[in-house]
Amino acid sequence: MSFKLREYVEPNFNDSKFLNAPNAQLVKAPKDHVAPENYHAMSIYPEYFKIDGKWLLAKQSRMDCVAIYKNDEIHVLEFRNIKKDDLVVCGRTENCEEGIYLHTNGFNETSEDKDVFAFRMNRSRETAFSRDYDEFYELLKHEKQHGKIVWVLGPAVSFDHDSKYAFSKLIDNGYVHAMLAGNALATHDLEGSYLSTALGQDIYTQESIPNGHYHHLDTINRVKYHDDIKTFIEKENISDGIIYSLEKNNIPYVLAGSIRDDGPLPIVIADVYQAQEKMREQIKDATTVVCMATTLHSIAVGNMTPSYRIDKYGRIRQVYFYCIDISEFTANKLADRGSLSAKSIITNAQDFVVHVAKGLNIY
Repeated sequence: MSFKLREYVEPNFNDSKFLNAPNAQLVKAPKDHVAPENYHAMSIYPEYFKIDGKWLLAKQSRMDCVAIYKNDEIHVLEFRNIKKDDLVVCGRTENCEEGIYLHTNGFNETSEDKDVFAFRMNRSRETAFSRDYDEFYELLKHEKQHGKIVWVLGPAVSFDHDSKYAFSKLIDNGYVHAMLAGNALATHDLEGSYLSTALGQDIYTQESIPNGHYHHLDTINRVKYHDDIKTFIEKENISDGIIYSLEKNNIPYVLAGSIRDDGPLPIVIADVYQAQEKMREQIKDATTVVCMATTLHSIAVGNMTPSYRIDKYGRIRQVYFYCIDISEFTANKLADRGSLSAKSIITNAQDFVVHVAKGLNIY
């Protein structure tokens, strides 16, 4: 099996509805952080706006944000980034009536006709995911050379020796271009590399160690003693693990803070909006996003990831979005983004990582 991106098909701008459409209404923002009445909220799909007779695509998009016209381009901003007098696109129709067009099927994803009644239409624990795995391997091979793969990890991936090793091999072999996570993932991964436990349990046998509940705190404390993770790795002779491999390969990672955090590690970003901005820096050019075993981070990243991207060659291409979770609710919530490019795989994230590394012949 060889992977091939779907070709993007632009709207037919010679169609009468485009030719006869009015220009989009641009209204000045009344004050900082406030959009004018009847503002247009963005979606995950490509959206075009008619400005001075020309249809302009929002090149960088995000759902639940607003479209701003500036310097002859459409910019998409969160409400908190609106400045007084920004020209905001207004209108709540999406089929050219107000100079706004939402292009939902640019990648020809329309499903084939299906029976009204059929078994196993939803994805669940009983779904066979063999084909999904095969497609995922080919996608990763393609994206390693031609895209950007961003992984969003929950701490469960770091609780097991084999999954830690498998994800490290993904990093070492070029299948991870950025990682987004929280304090817990990094803390327990470093704990495993430093003390061979995660939350006080042996990462291989899963046996609880006496006073093991101190281990994650001891790890954070020791990292703080060394001021940063890089120095901790060097001084404490850390030689394995997810964070070790990210540091060794100079792969960017963002750790966003939470009100639940212990410590946290020095690198964790406590300001939620600063963390969001740093996450967006990695997501804005991502072409494949894989979320594993983290409901809150997955939802956050899902909300900031559109279904398309302008690649380095100037082409509009699809963004592939995966959610891997043992919880059907979490995985299917993220898959329900209105795009067939978003897929859920219901499985243990630790097993998934090992399976993928073996499927790519790097384990």
